[in-house]
Amino acid sequence: MEKTEARAVRRLVVTAAGAGLAMALASVAAAGPWQSGQRTAERRAADRRDGIRRPGPPPGLALPSAAAPPVLTGLDAGTASSASDAATSAASGPDVPAPTTQGLADAIGPLFDDPALGRTRTGAVLDAGTGQLLYGHDQDTASAPASTTKIATATAALEALGPGHRIATRVLPGAGPGTIVLVGGGDPTLTASPTPPGADPDATPASLVTLAADTAKALRARRTTEVTLTYDTSLYTGPVLHPIGVNDNIAPVTALMADEGRTDPASTEDAPRQADPAACAAQTFATLLGRDGITVRGQVKPGTAPAGTHAPLAQVLSMPLSALVERMLTDSDNDIAEALARQAALGTETPVSFTGGAQAVREQLTRLHAPLTGTAFNDGSGLDRADRLTPDLLAHLLLDAASPAHPELRSVLSGLPVAGFTGTLADRFQSGEDDTAAAGGPPSSAAGLVRAKTGTLTGVNTLAGTVVDGDGRLLVFAFMTSGTTDPDAAQGALDRLASAVTGCGCR
Repeated sequence: MEKTEARAVRRLVVTAAGAGLAMALASVAAAGPWQSGQRTAERRAADRRDGIRRPGPPPGLALPSAAAPPVLTGLDAGTASSASDAATSAASGPDVPAPTTQGLADAIGPLFDDPALGRTRTGAVLDAGTGQLLYGHDQDTASAPASTTKIATATAALEALGPGHRIATRVLPGAGPGTIVLVGGGDPTLTASPTPPGADPDATPASLVTLAADTAKALRARRTTEVTLTYDTSLYTGPVLHPIGVNDNIAPVTALMADEGRTDPASTEDAPRQADPAACAAQTFATLLGRDGITVRGQVKPGTAPAGTHAPLAQVLSMPLSALVERMLTDSDNDIAEALARQAALGTETPVSFTGGAQAVREQLTRLHAPLTGTAFNDGSGLDRADRLTPDLLAHLLLDAASPAHPELRSVLSGLPVAGFTGTLADRFQSGEDDTAAAGGPPSSAAGLVRAKTGTLTGVNTLAGTVVDGDGRLLVFAFMTSGTTDPDAAQGALDRLASAVTGCGCR
């Protein structure tokens, strides 16, 4: 009886902490929407957050307003003894018992029989403290991961460049007098909105408005008030269209774009995209220069920055990579994902393209000694149906992110949506919806306790993340399904699996 009461107390503390954190996150999120590009099946959380209208554009310009600060602040690479590590240690210490393999098998094994899970159903649960495989269901079988691919992309980018890396968008002097070049660096969150006064640069997208003002100031210092403007996107190579073709879920992938190339920049879900985001961003920049007293002569055309090292007239920097990772994971942002795969390519010295980005992801994960047998990478977002990952790989990447040995990966965890509260899990794990009793498992309300990346394509549903079980033990998991016919039913079945792990002491 005493053991049962002690478990109940621990459970109450963990639940209160998780729910309290989630409510705090929800209140921050209410400050305004992020500019994200998730698929229809993963977009409803952003719809709810769009209730507060953001500041409008300068007069005469159809510009979007600034994005809200991120829900979670990325942890610095030097914080190996951070609260996150302390929580990992406390949840996995010797005084907190781990579930047994048999106990977990009894709790979640029957849930894999749910017909909603489709033809291919695989899963893995690991102990975050020891790395031990506690439960496996064909965990080495590779299948389409959908957006859980973004866990691999985030890990690779952070390993290649570090969490503090920032992406520069620059304006350089051109080859001739009175010429300037806008050079794209691949910042996926560059915006045409003005930066709010006093905004935190670690939580605010870089702005073309700021870049234009700084450029105009530098030009006036040179007694120049008329220029010819070209724009350089040569950092990226290969096709700009994702293999799925023209699609509202992702813009053409180019080194220069503003507001993810949306034709309606204020939209926060899948939306029509500009056919040439770089040209549109450059034209917006020219208009902004005009408002700052600099006349742009002639047409704005693509070009190339002069060879050699040149001091920029002006530049703006993206948020740190850790913040970009969090945004990508929380709202399943495909545009950020493809940009981060290319940033990983830059850090790995592979071609900066779809193919090179996929190669860079594999190379970085190989350096982490991740289990890659049977896997295939074709993009950074998971939109490519030819991608193949295993639950074993996804769980081990989360294990690395939770390890004090890899503080550079901490934003992989802090960016995971919180069940029932944030991102693509905001509408899932609601009270009663994740009750596993109907499927033969214990009832559990996992809202606030599960943190996981979702994945959704037609016929594919995946979920990978972390839970704290009924005894306070931190576990990582990955569940993957293919051949599903009812996405809502499949998501419910995955949620019941995660809820069963969360509600389990399982010995």
